[in-house]
This record gives sequence, C-alpha cells and structure tokens, in this order.
Amino acid sequence: MNVLKSFNPADGELVGEVTVTPADQIPAVVAQAKEAAKIWRRKTAKEQLAIVEAAYAKAEPHAERLAQLLSMEMGKDIRRSTSEVQGSIFSGPYIGQGVVEALKSRNLGHGTTLQYQPLGVAAVISPWNYPLAMANNLIIPALIAGNTVVFKPSEETPLIAQAFVEILNQTLPEHVLQIIHGDSEQGKALVESDVDIVAFTGSMAAGRDIMQRAAGSLKRLVMELGGNDPMIVMNNANIEAAARFAVGSSVENAGQMCTSTERIYVDERIADRFEQRVVELTSSLSVGPWNQPGVNVGPIINERQHNRIVEHIRDAEVHGAKVLLGGSNQPERYIQPTVITGLTKAMRMESEETFGPVVAISRFTNIQEAIERANDSIYGLGAVVFGGQGAEAVAEQMEAGMVGINQGPGGAGEAPWVGAKQSGFGFHGSAEGHRQFAQVRVIGK
Repeated sequence: MNVLKSFNPADGELVGEVTVTPADQIPAVVAQAKEAAKIWRRKTAKEQLAIVEAAYAKAEPHAERLAQLLSMEMGKDIRRSTSEVQGSIFSGPYIGQGVVEALKSRNLGHGTTLQYQPLGVAAVISPWNYPLAMANNLIIPALIAGNTVVFKPSEETPLIAQAFVEILNQTLPEHVLQIIHGDSEQGKALVESDVDIVAFTGSMAAGRDIMQRAAGSLKRLVMELGGNDPMIVMNNANIEAAARFAVGSSVENAGQMCTSTERIYVDERIADRFEQRVVELTSSLSVGPWNQPGVNVGPIINERQHNRIVEHIRDAEVHGAKVLLGGSNQPERYIQPTVITGLTKAMRMESEETFGPVVAISRFTNIQEAIERANDSIYGLGAVVFGGQGAEAVAEQMEAGMVGINQGPGGAGEAPWVGAKQSGFGFHGSAEGHRQFAQVRVIGK
C-alpha cells in the first residue's frame, strides 16, 4: 500500500504519512458522493448550514493542535498558522450563511422564478500555501449549494487536510465530504471522473491541464491560477506606507502567496528614499522555523521551489540587477529576504511568478511606462497603486481582477476573489461567486 509522506520544510524531518488513494479507485469514491448527493440535496440550505455549523463547532477545541500541525507541515510560524486555523473555523459557518442568502429563489415577475439547484459532485483541489483557508473557500460554497465534495489537498500538506476532514466528518453525513490523497496522477483522475464541477486553486500550468481534461464532458470550472502582481508607487505616494506594504506583501508567508507583490515600479523622483526604507524594513525581519520566537519568514516548502527562487535571483543578477540585500547565495531550505533594484523586462522575475521573499524594484520616469509594464503580463490576479491625487485614475487602467489603492488587492465585505487574464477562470466569494457552485434554473408559469 503506497503512502504519501509529509516532511517538515524547516528540517526535512518526517511529520507523518497518509495512504495514497489509488487512481483506479477514484471513480468509486465519486460514485459514493453521487449517492450521498441524492440525500444531501433534499435538505434545505438552512438544514445543510446547521449541520455544517455543528461540524465546525467540533473543530474549535482542536484549534491549537491543528495550528501546530499546519506549522510543522507547511512551515509558516505558529502565529500565522493559528490565525489560519481559527479563521477557517470561524469562516466556515460565515461563508455558509452568505451562500444561503445568495442561493435564495428570486421572483422576477410575470410568473417567473429564478432558482439555484445543486450541480451534484464538486471536486475541490487546493494548494499547500494556505492549506485550510483556500480549501475552506471552495468546500463551503459547494456543500451549502447542495453538492457533495471530493477533496484532494496538495501532496505537500496532506496531514492538516486529513485531520480537519476527520473532525468535520464526525458530524457530516457519510460521503458528503470525502478526501483523497496523492499527486498529479490522483488530481487528473479526479478531474476526469464523473464529477460535475472542478474548483481549483493552484498553478497556471495545472489549470490549463484541468481545462483540457474537463473539456470532454464540459465540466464547470472555478479556478484561481496564481499571479505576478505589480505595484506602482507614484511620486506623491506616502513613502513609509508604500515601503511597509511592499515589504510585507513581498515576504508574507515567505513570499508563497498568490497575491504577493512580485514587481514594484517606483517613480525615480522618490526611488532612493523608497529603496532605502525598504532595505531598512526588510533587514529587520527574522528567518527561522515555526516555533522560534519572533520569526517573520519561514522555510520554503520544498527544494524544487527553493531552487526556482534562487534561479530567479541569479538570473536578475546576471542581467544587471543591483542587489541591495540578500542575493542568490542562500542557505538550504530558507531564503533570506532579498531586495533587488534595476528589474528589467529581460529578467525572469518580470514575467514569471517567483513565489519567494524577494522585493524586486524598477524605476520609471513616466507613469504610462509603469502602467504598460505592469499590464504586460499573462497574469492578472491583483495589482496595487500607492499615491495621492491621480492614483484612482492609474488604478482604473490596471489589468487585474482586484486592484488596491493604498492597500492590498481584494475588497472588503462580500467582494469576490477574482483574477483576470490567465490568473482565473470563474471566481469564488460573494453572492456571484457562490452561485457558480449551483445550476441556475428558470421556472415560468
């Protein structure tokens, strides 16, 4: 029996293992979900929500244990893991309440009613960087829309997913939420199985593969596919606020964040002061394992990703970037936060997602030049503009699904999480996002 081993990225020690789901058994898992869906869909949305709320309440006493497991398996410090676990436990019922409201039938007049019906079985495939939060954002809308879920977590973080699902399944009806484990082989088998919708967060390459495999049966897709987020710092920006955001956004979760700031274009008139403050702030960050007090930046998830980040830094150095802090000479498992200036179009950082704790800066003389470079990307997840008068006009020209003005991308309240260009296909969050997990039906009489 094959097992999937999970290692602590801080030291390479084995954390635990789970049994791999044989790919040829996945159709049987989906068949069980199909049968469970016949019963689950007969419950009202409020009844489903009540069951989900009870399941999440069972998780609250386990929050500390789950946070430690998340830290050991993924590498982020215990404060961030605790926040993610507690946030996921709280947000499950909260998201569910939003789904109930979003999927209420609507009277359109003249005897016409708009209804939202379950699709059937949802395949949820989630990433390792926020292994509970990202999964939660897809599982809950799927369940409260009346679907059953087959959940495949990342092979990098199977333990935290397994532990959380086991807790929820103490309350959820049998086969309403099932978990499978494995790598891309299991993911491909799940997409090709008899599921009705695939909800995915991960790489663009994997998203393209999913689209190809789902095309034969025209499966519904909701996909967030990463980004290469730009930031424009105008001449009239608050330099302190802009520098703090630039550093925080670039190195949060060791830079392993889909809306991490990856490219910064700063007006040359304030560039010296901005870069100096960025270096000062970045120099104060502490790098280390999850249980070391005061740690800001944890390890990189695996050797492959570590090598990719180093390659990007080295490529920038070769192409003339000036290293203000850090550089390509990095320790094993960790990336010391790095600041470079002189980013150009010839560098891989300009066009590819680095996904590491690197602050990459380029200077501009003309704001239209900055806008054009920011938009010259196949990605379009988030974008940020820091500035005073004129900042809103610049933001209006940014080609991204979410644009922040003097703040991070993504709005408040019930705003959707949405990407443009090749950063997204469909979206989640908000009433409009929740409705993508349901079949729209029009009844006229």
